[in-house]
Amino acid sequence: MSMKEAYEQKLQAQLDEWSADIDKLKAKVDGADADLQLEYYKQIEKLRSMKDAVADKLIELKGASDDALEDLKAGIGSAWDSLGNSLNSFASKFK
Repeated sequence: MSMKEAYEQKLQAQLDEWSADIDKLKAKVDGADADLQLEYYKQIEKLRSMKDAVADKLIELKGASDDALEDLKAGIGSAWDSLGNSLNSFASKFK
């Protein structure tokens, strides 16, 4: 397995985990006070949009050559960190 393939698998596994986390958070939002639900649903949609953007970057990475890996890592890393931080911040509201 190449370094690029290993990196892709790592990112895909994390993306799958975050997708499941977003679904779990939505279930918690469904049980929240009605006053908070609208705000929380907006945040869930923002998280899903961010996840979709990261998924698009992962598709771009999968289609790129091994030589382009380092160039693509920077762009993916920024979107990745943003999604992870946003997800953690939103999840902390339910602890």
